[in-house]
Amino acid sequence: MRATGDPGCRPESHTAVPSPVTPRGLLRTLATPAAIAGGLTELAWVGAHVVMYPLGAGDEVLRLDPRCRPGEQPPGVRALFAADPLAARTPVLLVHGLVDNRSIFTVMRRGLRRRGFAQVCTWNYSPMLGDVARGARELGEHIERICTQTGHDRIHVVGHSLGGLIARYHVQRQGGGRRVESLVTLGTPHGGSVLAHLLPTPMVRQLRPGSPVLRELEQPAPGWSTRMTALYSDLDQMVVPTRAGRCDHPDLQARNVLVRGVGHLSLPFHRGVVDEVAATLAGVRPAAPVRLAPAAVA
Repeated sequence: MRATGDPGCRPESHTAVPSPVTPRGLLRTLATPAAIAGGLTELAWVGAHVVMYPLGAGDEVLRLDPRCRPGEQPPGVRALFAADPLAARTPVLLVHGLVDNRSIFTVMRRGLRRRGFAQVCTWNYSPMLGDVARGARELGEHIERICTQTGHDRIHVVGHSLGGLIARYHVQRQGGGRRVESLVTLGTPHGGSVLAHLLPTPMVRQLRPGSPVLRELEQPAPGWSTRMTALYSDLDQMVVPTRAGRCDHPDLQARNVLVRGVGHLSLPFHRGVVDEVAATLAGVRPAAPVRLAPAAVA
């Protein structure tokens, strides 16, 4: 696994609930050079993702890595094998967000493999999906297929935006914890988003603050055993307010990681975010709160 050398290029871990931001404070935040640079980077990735989107329309065929011995693999892979052979072999499933597909993970998928994870795969759900619970059941079926094909009992799941909420619902409400070792969410509206009031479709209504689905996820989860990490950005244009990207459920004991100056769509492409995801899946935690630079790319 490749570590980020500059301490200023990693996310910042927070355990306390952030203070509410006033409109004047929000304007000052958006006017900073880092926020402006992050916004321009977000626009660039939007354009790139529009080009890549058709390439991710089809479902991915799970291909097992034929290399069995660490000596046959790149240095980053060998390093993770040496530190934790099970982490290197545990499958990683990437789940995209609303009206998107697996192309959003083009950079992260390659980055995780370069950092030592031998089996990284993606899953496309229907863009017409209208219910979080249904998506969670379909995710569970796909996880079972992965376990059958790879021979592993448990996997890691990384979900971007709605994909993180679908994965959390599966683990928390459908018994998915027996298969999901760790769950990492990127820009997921755990607390809903006020922007969801702008589009009255069945799925988007479930993303409104206080929706029945979100209230269901607020219920006690005494049997939770999955390691949970929620990465959220102070420049997220889709999760409003941005603190709604935190997961503060008392039973989940989630590690909330603040990413500064990175837009919603840019999260899966950002080098520091990929580093953080890799370190999390490998069981590595930063020793002290640090901050993420907005312009890095995996």
